[in-house]
Amino acid sequence: MAAFLKRLAACQPLDRLRSDHEGPKLRRVLGVWGLIGIGLGTMLGGIFPTVGVGIQTAGSGVILAFGISGLACVFVALCYAEFASMVPVAGSAYTYAYATLGEFIAWVIGWDLVLEYGISAAPVASSFSGYFQELLGYFHLVVPSSMQTAALVTNPWPISIGSWHLQLMQFDLAHSQYDVIAAVSVVVVSALLAIGIKESASTNAIFVVVQIASFVIFLIVCTHFIHPGNFTGVAPLGFHSVVASAALVFFAYIGFDTVTVASEESKNPQRDVPIAIVGSLFIGGLLFVAIAAVTAGVVPYNKIAADSAMSQAVRLAGNQFFPVVSVTIGAMVGNISVMLTSLLGQSRIFYVMSRDRLLPPAVSALHPKFLTPARTTMITGVVVAFLALIVPLADLLKLVNIGTLSAFAIVSIGIVILRVVAPNAKRPFRAPAGPLIGVLGFLMCTGLILYGLSLPTWIRFLVWFAVGAAIYGFYGYHKSTLHPKNASNV
Repeated sequence: MAAFLKRLAACQPLDRLRSDHEGPKLRRVLGVWGLIGIGLGTMLGGIFPTVGVGIQTAGSGVILAFGISGLACVFVALCYAEFASMVPVAGSAYTYAYATLGEFIAWVIGWDLVLEYGISAAPVASSFSGYFQELLGYFHLVVPSSMQTAALVTNPWPISIGSWHLQLMQFDLAHSQYDVIAAVSVVVVSALLAIGIKESASTNAIFVVVQIASFVIFLIVCTHFIHPGNFTGVAPLGFHSVVASAALVFFAYIGFDTVTVASEESKNPQRDVPIAIVGSLFIGGLLFVAIAAVTAGVVPYNKIAADSAMSQAVRLAGNQFFPVVSVTIGAMVGNISVMLTSLLGQSRIFYVMSRDRLLPPAVSALHPKFLTPARTTMITGVVVAFLALIVPLADLLKLVNIGTLSAFAIVSIGIVILRVVAPNAKRPFRAPAGPLIGVLGFLMCTGLILYGLSLPTWIRFLVWFAVGAAIYGFYGYHKSTLHPKNASNV
């Protein structure tokens, strides 16, 4: 038993985790602004599905909710920045946990990150489809009703086995609806990523500029229609509603950690990755607070449209054609950016876990021409596209947050552990008051999990954990590069 526990707690040496490893290498083509673009590409698009839900939950308290989530992310971002400067390789929190908390915890975090990146791409694909159809509506074009949204129809299926009577569910594919636009958008974005990170980053940078322009238009137009009566205190619906709102709007901040996933494709990761992490978080946080305040000021919280709050605000602010269309296009571009960077993150997580032999080697195979994990990228894209095609994923958005918050909590406590076990390790960037920052990040993330998320979310998360633990037990534990029998092959 002692040997088994020792294996689970085995850590990858920092020297082995650095980017001078042997094996297939990714192209180093990204500078600071390219990395910031990757972070903002994910973060900015997250405002569209969250601001309405946040206002609906906490009223004008959504401003404080965004502040709480942002503060937690500041602590975590500083921990990420220190880790990223020490271990400038792809893998994000998975790699950092492998260096500090051991192989099994690293697997759990890697598995959580798969949950985060994969599931977050599907609902934003559905959101893209909705905004795209809204844009088509301005030109009197309508998608067939069977292809407008995902709605998988099920019918009761009674089964009798002796004295046992069960009622299962069977799928009625003929009467179901399929979100074709969402599925196609995921496949197209996956193909772009498979072609190459440089091309994807350039496209993403353009998308970020378009989003920011649409935000500026939104703020200018809607500011003149703010009703002071809509602001009824810091927490008008109670502090618990603010915390619950913070746990929901946290989804908008998911993205700054994507910068670390692309660190092996950075030209100067020790310098550029920390700057890009903090920079993307700072820019995104300012925009979120401003947009939330303006939206809450224009639309009363009890009349807010949870899934299209910004479009609703623009319509109430004069319903002018140019602003409405601009915000709609900005939402579409934002959703594409989220898909782009989320699918990038998931394919890179698979890439690093495979390189450590916790997943089969074929997962990390690079395309001979594009030098990207093209096969893994496309397989991931097809799976996410299938989910976006047939499954409404609104209830699964909370799973994205619980997976991310868990990963952030481990990164935060990891910085504390590493300051103790490896005090002399090279740290090109040191988080100020590192142990204190790490503890605060850990407490805030776990607090949002415990106080802001519901029991069904915990149950789904535990099921996902059990599946991951089984995969590790049957494959990763035996094939890992840290397993004694594989030591000679490392």
